Order: sequence, then structure tokens, then C-alpha cells
Amino acid sequence: MGSYKIDNLEQYFATYRSSVENPESFWETIAEENFVWRKKWDKVLEHNLKEAEVKWFLNAKLNITENCIDRHLETNADKTAILWEPNDTEEKPRHISYKELHEQVSKFANVLREKGIQKGDRVCIYLPMIPELAFAVLACARIGAIHSVVFAGFSSTALATRINDSECKMVITSDGAFRGGKTIDLKKIVDEALKECECVETVLVAERTKSNIELVPNRDFLLQPLLDNASQHCEPEIMDAEDPLFILYTSGSTGKPKGMLHTTAGYMVYAAYTFKNIFQYQENDIYWCTADVGWITGHSYILYGPLANGATTVMFEGVPSYPDFGRFWEIVQKHKITQFYTAPTAIRALAKENLDFVEKYDLSSVKVLGTVGEPINEEAWHWYNDHVGKKKSPIVDTWWQTETGGIMISPIPYVTPTKPTYATLPLPGIQPGLMDENGKEILGNQVEGRLCIKFPWPSMARTIWGNHQRYKETYFTAFPGTYFTGDGALRDEVGYYRITGRVDDVIIVSGHNLGTAPIEDAINEHPAVAESAIVGFPHDVKGNALYGYVILKEIGEGRNRENLKKEINQEIADKIGPIAKLDKIQFVSGLPKTRSGKIMRRILRKIAANETENLGDISTLLNPEVVEGIIKGK
Repeated sequence: MGSYKIDNLEQYFATYRSSVENPESFWETIAEENFVWRKKWDKVLEHNLKEAEVKWFLNAKLNITENCIDRHLETNADKTAILWEPNDTEEKPRHISYKELHEQVSKFANVLREKGIQKGDRVCIYLPMIPELAFAVLACARIGAIHSVVFAGFSSTALATRINDSECKMVITSDGAFRGGKTIDLKKIVDEALKECECVETVLVAERTKSNIELVPNRDFLLQPLLDNASQHCEPEIMDAEDPLFILYTSGSTGKPKGMLHTTAGYMVYAAYTFKNIFQYQENDIYWCTADVGWITGHSYILYGPLANGATTVMFEGVPSYPDFGRFWEIVQKHKITQFYTAPTAIRALAKENLDFVEKYDLSSVKVLGTVGEPINEEAWHWYNDHVGKKKSPIVDTWWQTETGGIMISPIPYVTPTKPTYATLPLPGIQPGLMDENGKEILGNQVEGRLCIKFPWPSMARTIWGNHQRYKETYFTAFPGTYFTGDGALRDEVGYYRITGRVDDVIIVSGHNLGTAPIEDAINEHPAVAESAIVGFPHDVKGNALYGYVILKEIGEGRNRENLKKEINQEIADKIGPIAKLDKIQFVSGLPKTRSGKIMRRILRKIAANETENLGDISTLLNPEVVEGIIKGK
């Protein structure tokens, strides 16, 4: 890759300034110097944010897999591209070189073509974190098919909804999945889903668990025999810069999922650029993002971003608690991981456990730590900094969304001084603004408002699949001419950004606007508390009152609950003020979360308001079983 790495703060400010003053020239330079193009663009950018229309690198031609695989073969064919770590510690890891990746992706792409998949067709991928998942994603990109990865833990209903919405012609799945101590029958879930999906013509089945499965004649095919007979040469489909690359569903507030559509060139340029800078990746580093490819972090920062940089990227099949809570750290030691990127929810879960799980492993290889999925609270930040980073590895608290395609606001390690709970500064090319309720921009520092992005960036989603009107209404009508993130944020005295939570998580109590994030931070400071979530519920006097769901650490379990409630409210009163005290506190064993670790406050709000009849499809949650426990414990 070319030299676009930012090495010091002075360089960051100079780069940022030029990226804002002349964004087109900035992105053009990066695109020219660092990627392989079959045809150069006629124009860098065309946009009309009022109509939610954006095009980057107009009429350029390329194939993203040439940039992620082929171009590394000349100098780095034998370098490990993907280091696969299986669920079971007894099973050997797999080192997949760039050469092998090229062969596997080419074979897979030829199988797709043989089964009738053409440019523009949609392919649903419902696979566990096994190498075939990476091969399938890249094989689709190789031939110009649009991949739609669905996390292999979603229910048959959720899967069917996503298949039907984008009219997928093919589903790629496996006989089953290993997840911790459990085996999940994925094929059965697919069969159930496909009763509702007339668009699917073919199902390819990878073998993982070797369990007995039924193959539907003329529809289902075992993948391996097809790969064995396929040629390992596959000419890449030449794509237009704005041709669709993938659809990725994100849960909509109405319950109907939104298929965010990302296109080829801009997404590639931005994912590669941000990966290189935010993780300060250097040759021979071993980078590990613990996410699943079923969500955007896995797309941008397990596959496309790292591979476009010729990096070694780790794919982990298992969970952080199996066979015990030291698994992450055992992997860090075994593979000498240099960059480690995970979710605050995982950090909090691990911080609840005995410190021996961390301290018995050698984590000295780690140079950069990262967090993703939600802002990291102060207590978790300090635990991560002290016990994993040993106070020497900077933490990049990255803010971005499925819709943005790549990281937008984040420290650059060894460049930006970090500050707990702050995502700090925007990346070059990103122009954030804070807006008041009337749509006026709030200037200056030490201010708070609704976070918008005032200028297009290359990796932004182009539309919601099949519903551009919904895309426009959701993101571009609240503050016309800007992209509205849905998040609130504050900007401190030096211009650092802190995300304060979804704007719909701002609760008005007795006329005061209270963001949930600072209150939760205050509660989590209590030594007995592991995690918390705050929602509003109707109140006769205040209009809204605050309801707190609190998970206790082991040391809190034996404590008197009434005393704990008083102490928690005292903590809030001390840190924020008496107005933010909770009317109700419920101690729970867990919180309903999405797979990416976001707390589903919509569900908690309904429970708090006793509206439990219509909670929507909760099967897509990471832990649907906790919902019943919360309702019962109310």
C-alpha cells in the first residue's frame, strides 16, 4: 500500500485540514496511489444530500478482490492472509496464505457461476465463522454477485425476512455450527426459513459439524465436491465503481430490518484507508478483530480493510467464555496478536471474572487495543487499559455505524492522546457537526447536540435496498443537506467528541433532557455493578421517569438490595444531579442485546411500560432468553 499512514498529531491536523478544504482532491490522491484500477474515474464525486444521492469515482472500473488478493501474490503469495482459530482448543488453527486464498476464492466463484449466479444476483450467506465464510463473501465479489451475510444465530423467521427482502437466488450455509459448548443445526434453520422463500433456487452446504442433514433434491448441494471439481482460475468480473458490493441488514426501529446497500470503489478505498491508520498496521503484524462477519465490523475490519492492505487477519470461530474466560487472552498469547479489536460488552463480561484469566497470559505483543459497537464506559476502559494493555497500548474507541461503512471518529494510536469515553477526533475526510432541535449548527466547543455529518464520504451506504424513500427519510430529512446519525454527542473544550447515545435514548424528565449514557456511566462506577441500562417510562407527575435495569457483579449478589438501590441513586446524584435519580431499579441477570453488543432499549422501554404483548422478533438478539427473566422479575 502507498504511504497514507498518519504518524504524528501535526500530520493529522495538516491532513485533516486539506481533506476538509478539498475533499475530492484528498480522496483522489489516496485512490490513485494505493489501489489497482482497470479504468480511472471521470469524476471523483457527484452528490445531492437533500435527495440522499451520492456517487464516488464515477465510471471507474475495478474488482475489489484484485485489490484484496491478486495484487499481493507477486510479493506476498506465501504470507498468511487469514489465520483461522477454531472453536475447539484441540483443533489446529489454519494459516491461509494469499496464494491459497486466491485459489479457494476462484474455485468458489466458479461454483457460483456454474450454479447460475451472475453479476447483480443476490446471495445470502448464513455461515459460522469458518474459512468458507470468507471464501464465499470474496467469491461473490469476484463475480459481481451481491452478498448478504446473515449472522448464523438468527432465527428462521429473521433469515426468511432478509432473504425475501433482497430476493436472494442462493443460500450458502453449513450442516451446523460449533459455538462454545453448543452445536447449532444451521441447515434445519435454513430449511425452515426456505418454506417462506420462493426466490431461492440453490442451497450450498459446507460441512463443519458432520451431522446428519437432509439434502432437498435439485436444490441442495454439498459444497466440497463442487469445489473439488472447480477450476482454480477465475477471471474477475469488471465492476463499475458504483456497482453494489453487498447488502447488510441492520435492525430498524420499527422492527422491519433495513438492507443497507454498499457499493464497490468508495467502500474499498475508505475501509482500507481507515484500517491502515486506526490500527497503525505494519508489515508482519497479526491483527485480530473478534467480531462476526455477520455485521459490518466483520466486513470492513476482518475482511476487506485488512486484505486490501495485505495484512494477516484473524478469524475466530468461538466465544470469549469457552472453554473458559481466558480464551481471548490465550489466543493473543498463542498468535502474538499485535492489534486487538472487540466490543465493550465483551470487555465488561470478561471484567466480571477473576483477574487470573487475564494475568496468566503474556499479552506483551499487543500494540493497539480497540473497541466497537457502542461507546465504552469509563470503568471498562480502565480495566481494558490496565489489565490488557498494561497502560502501554492505546485504546481506539471507534464510533461508526453499519450505514457509514467504516470508522468515522476515533483516536489514531500513538498520534491522538486518548481520553476515556471519548471517540476523540474525526478521521480525515469526515466533517461532523452538532445540530440543535431547530436544525441550526452549534458552533464552538463545550457544546452538545445531535451528531450529523455535513459532507459525503466514500464508504457511506447509498440506499436501503428496494426503498430509497425510507433511506432518505431516515437519514437525510431531519437536518436537510446533512446525514443524521441518530446519535447525540458532545464536543469538549479541545474539540473531542463523546457519543452520548441514540437521540431517542434522551429522556425528558420534568422538562430536563437526560441522556442515558452519562447516567449509565455513573451507575457502572458503583463497585457492585457490572452493567446497566436506563429507559424512560410514563409518569403522572414528571411526564417520564427513569427505570434502571442493573446487572450485579459477584460481590454485589449477596448485598441487601434496598441498600444497593440507595447507593446507586446516591452515585447518580453525586455525578449528575438529583434530577437523574431512578424511580425504579430492577436487578437482572442480563440485558437484551443485538449481536453487535448494543442494548435493545426499545424492548426494555416496553417492559418498563408494561407493554409486553408486542416485543417484535426477539430471536435476532444475542440472548433472547433474558427477556422472559426480566418480565418475570418486574
